[in-house]
Amino acid sequence: MDEMEWIHRHPKAEDLRVGLISWAGTYLTFEACKNTVTATAKSLGRRQTWEILVSNEHETQAVVRLKSVQGLYLLCECDGTMCYGRPRTSHHGCFLLRFHRNSKWTLQCLISGRYLESNGKDVFCTSRVLSAYHMWTPRPALHVHVILYSPIHRCYARADPTMGRIWVDAAVPCLEECGFLLHFRDGCYHLETSTHHFLSHVDRLFSQPSSQTAFHMQVRPGGLVALCDGEGGMLYPQGTHLLLGLGCNPVRGEEWFILQHCPTWVRLRSKTRRFISVIYDDEVRAASERLTPMSLFQFECDSESPTVQLRSANGYYLAQRRHRAVMADGHPLESDTFFRMHWNCGRIILQSCRGRFLGIAPNDLIQCNQDQPDRIHLLPCQQGIYHFQAQGGSFWSITSFGTFRPWGKFALNFCIELQGSNLLTVLAPNGFYMRADQSGTLLADSEDITKECIWEF
Repeated sequence: MDEMEWIHRHPKAEDLRVGLISWAGTYLTFEACKNTVTATAKSLGRRQTWEILVSNEHETQAVVRLKSVQGLYLLCECDGTMCYGRPRTSHHGCFLLRFHRNSKWTLQCLISGRYLESNGKDVFCTSRVLSAYHMWTPRPALHVHVILYSPIHRCYARADPTMGRIWVDAAVPCLEECGFLLHFRDGCYHLETSTHHFLSHVDRLFSQPSSQTAFHMQVRPGGLVALCDGEGGMLYPQGTHLLLGLGCNPVRGEEWFILQHCPTWVRLRSKTRRFISVIYDDEVRAASERLTPMSLFQFECDSESPTVQLRSANGYYLAQRRHRAVMADGHPLESDTFFRMHWNCGRIILQSCRGRFLGIAPNDLIQCNQDQPDRIHLLPCQQGIYHFQAQGGSFWSITSFGTFRPWGKFALNFCIELQGSNLLTVLAPNGFYMRADQSGTLLADSEDITKECIWEF
């Protein structure tokens, strides 16, 4: 597949969200009830997440504002105290952000020239003399499941478990091998592949995280990141096959990657067990007996909305067209690309914005001409039906009260239903949704989907 077929939406500078870690290992936090800012939190959450808004950027510095998830800005007052609110002037709340070689940031108030610092508890701007107390470590506020895109080579990183290597050669991130888990431990990052191996300082994958799999991360506004070993080595694609490895001579910014949340890819299968695929550029049919990249669709869904968009590996969305045909030629904001979801025992019913249900014609073409729904098997992972197995080989069993016991003799079928980006519900074989109550007990007793039934993956 030609890489130019994939319409890639680059992250914008204002989309970068980070947590800022002080020298003491605590996070910059806005205290909503006190209208102040502290640095006492030990973990990254909503109150520790800041959006970096860039107004001017150069190679080693940028003029930025820090915006909380509540929509208020980090502000420095004349006496050096910190608060958050709305800027009163054009420069109020502006900081000169400098990037340092040790992957640290400093933030200097543009009006007073004083540096943002913390004593491990309070946050203030009082000193114009730079020291270690003014250093902040940025941590991207992303879901742990990520993909890495090289804007220089226009390809995604891909793990190769058979060779124990990582290549930067995937034009479309639809393969499971393109997804990585980004672990943050003791100020360093560990990149885990889908087969549970770790990128290392040497040209092979390790089975366990260690000091040889620990990397420092340099972060730039715009979602750009670079991984280094702290001793001058940088990770970048090398050679004609673009092997990802440590080196000291990246050219043209090869060391920079765009770090993004890993999209959810699904496959759709008809009642005849054929995969729905895109053929002849944009025609959609249920005719493929084997899975190909053109049988995979990016599942884009908002948990607050019952609609979904399905983006093909050709970069376009499924859309209802003339004569009720469904084509893979839609654009993101087109109303005809939105389908209403109806889940039914692990299978999905799709209804177009015009009220017609998506179905399969006798010639295998996908059309929106059904008055009655046609259930399609949606597979988010390797299987559509899941079994939960306890340690020792026994299976989960369900009591009449909806509780679970780990000593069942037979495997029970659980259905996965996607509800949003990295969100799902689990339908148990007793017909109820699984949930966790306030005490942490796992139950299968909910007739309706509530917040307690939503699980993150």
